[in-house]
Order: sequence, then structure tokens, then C-alpha cells
Amino acid sequence: MSTSESTLEVRDLRVWYGSEQGSVRAVDGVSFDLRPGEILGLVGESGCGKSTLGRGLLGLLPPGAARDGELRFRGEDLLSLPRKRQNALRGGDLGMIFQEPLTRLNPLMRISEHFTEALRTHQPGIRKAEIERRSLEMLRTMGIPPTRFRAYPHEFSGGMRQRLLIALTLVLEPAFVVADEPTTALDVLVEAQIIRILHDLRQAVDTSMLLITHNLGIIAEACDRVAVMYAGRIVEIGDAREVFRDPQHSYTRELLRSTISLSTTGLEFIDGAPPSLIDPPPGCRFHPRCPDAMAICADRLPPQRQHPAAAEHLFSCWAAEQRDGTVHLDPSEAAPLEREELAVADEA
Repeated sequence: MSTSESTLEVRDLRVWYGSEQGSVRAVDGVSFDLRPGEILGLVGESGCGKSTLGRGLLGLLPPGAARDGELRFRGEDLLSLPRKRQNALRGGDLGMIFQEPLTRLNPLMRISEHFTEALRTHQPGIRKAEIERRSLEMLRTMGIPPTRFRAYPHEFSGGMRQRLLIALTLVLEPAFVVADEPTTALDVLVEAQIIRILHDLRQAVDTSMLLITHNLGIIAEACDRVAVMYAGRIVEIGDAREVFRDPQHSYTRELLRSTISLSTTGLEFIDGAPPSLIDPPPGCRFHPRCPDAMAICADRLPPQRQHPAAAEHLFSCWAAEQRDGTVHLDPSEAAPLEREELAVADEA
């Protein structure tokens, strides 16, 4: 993996939607960098803002949505660029792999026509022979034989259609790709194939990737770093193996505890559900559901800290700091929140 300057720099990014009840703060102050060739996994429960963050990075937001903060791609501030320049970057330099291939593949167009349309849209001067060469090479990389080049989307299995969608994105050689649940509804063997393909391709073309998923196993297998998102904020980020080995935030710990493995003897889960993003709870947003919650958690937002043994492992959790002795809280601040208090906080 390349270690040169960042492909993407995100600082205090916010994305919100208008609604009759008020503004839905789906992404609320997210910051991270992404280096060339790096895969950052984004994990969290449904409703935590993962897909909104991915679409917000590319400007693929519905009418009525807004974003602000700082978002730099190879030094260009995407939020201040003219719309024409943004559109020119999107698809070519900035790619998106969606969840459902059939919603993105035209059933009336052959696969060859899909590749021709994509390449000619973003590279108008490209010749027919070059289109076919690059398309067939990308299909070969995806494990799809050239004999299927002129087939229609319905003639492929679900796993092959997902690989086609990945091929259509990567044939343009983007520098940054958002992969939003690329293995949803696929069986475990096809899922493993796609993860291996993504892992191999990022090394071959140096593409940076934000991989959005609920599956912690995929993060561990395919990603260099992991970002844990809860209620619109990244609560922990760092090297994937380091975070899984020594999770700091209580939410990360609870996600890992809830993961099913071959050694699982009983089902574990996190009580409750993520809060409303119209009126999220004060302090740490996880405190109404947190088994480690203290009085300070319901009152003050925890600052971001470095893990003492890993500079790039960052987290925001009062309970972790209390465990490690990083901070010394007053007895009133460190007092555990009782379940009755948590229920009241959850209703507030």
C-alpha cells in the first residue's frame, strides 16, 4: 500500500436532511483521512449514518439534503467546486458500488453496452478496440469469462452481477470508491470471492476505498483500518486488528460481543436502538444503552483520545478513560447510571 499523502481528507463533515419534525443530523462532525490504496471499513448498526456518509462524500444526496465541513480530494475542496467539476470527478475519479446490482444495470442493455457507455461518458475520445480490451481485462480479473461479454444482466447470477457492478466502477480506474454493502444478500462463498477481489484490486490499481458493512468479519478480512460509527459520529477508528484486539469504546465492545462465531454458545445483543438523529441525547450518544455509562457520559461529550500504545487508534469514551486511568473523575461524575436513569435518558 502506498504511503504518500492522503487521497481524501475529511474534516468535521456534517450532512443533514430536512423533515417536518426538524433537521435530521445523519452525519455530525466526522473526520478522517484515507491514503492511496487503503481500505477503511465503516461499521455500525442500521440508522447510524453509514450510507449517508458514503453518499455525502460523493455528493449523491437527495433534494433537501445539505452538507458542510471540509472535504478534500487530492487537494481539491469538493464542497466548494462548481457543480460541473464535481460531476466530472464523479464516476471517473470518484466511484460508487451500490448494494443492489439489478437497480443499476439496464436489463435492455448488454454488458458490452454498459462498459461502452461508462467509458465513453468519462473518456469521450476512447476507441472501440480500447473499450473492449479494458472491459475484457476487468471481467477476467473478476473471474467472468469473455464469452459473457455480450450477455444481458438477467443471464448472470446474483454474485456475478455484483462482480459486474464492481467491474463497471473499477474499469474507470477511480482513485476513491465507496462500496456500500457490496456483499448484501450473497452467500458466504460468493462474499469471500468478492472480498478477495476487492483486496487484490486495491493493490493493483492503488484505489482507496470506504467499505460500508454490518459484517465485522468482512472488516477483519479486507480492511486496513476500521471506523465505528454511532448516531452520526465516528466513536472509534484505527488499525482493524488493533481495534478488534483492544476495543476502547463501549459501543465497539458491544458490537464485538454481539458477533456470532463458531465458538458462540448463546446470542448476545445490544439493548435498545440507536437514537433519533433529530434530537439525539446529550453527552455520549451511546450512554442510554451503554452498560458502562457513568453520570458524566450523560452530561459531557467525551474528547477524542489516542490509544496509549497506538497513535492512530482514536476513540471518544469516558468509560475507556476511566478504565485506563487516563482521567480522574469526581465521584459524582464516575457514579454508574442506573437502569432507571438510562430509561429516562433514552426517552428524553
